[in-house]
Amino acid sequence: MKKARSLRCPICRKIVLRTEPEFPFCSERCRTIDLGKWASGAYVISTPVNDPEELMNAESAEERKRLALEGPALEDEDAPHNRDEQKIN
Repeated sequence: MKKARSLRCPICRKIVLRTEPEFPFCSERCRTIDLGKWASGAYVISTPVNDPEELMNAESAEERKRLALEGPALEDEDAPHNRDEQKIN
């Protein structure tokens, strides 16, 4: 006969058998408390996301935002391109 595996409820620390319907919690109350902690921000994932695709998407979004804030780069042909070329009156 196999021994039923168990863990402790992450909220109240009672022993919970894997076969119980609320596993890994001991009750609906503890399940709801845990959900509330996630929803309120009490739990956080401290490891940064290292997905290369997400990093590239974030960088692309930042670049688009920067370009939108700067506006189009228009060059005036008559305008001097650096301070040394400006005429002194």
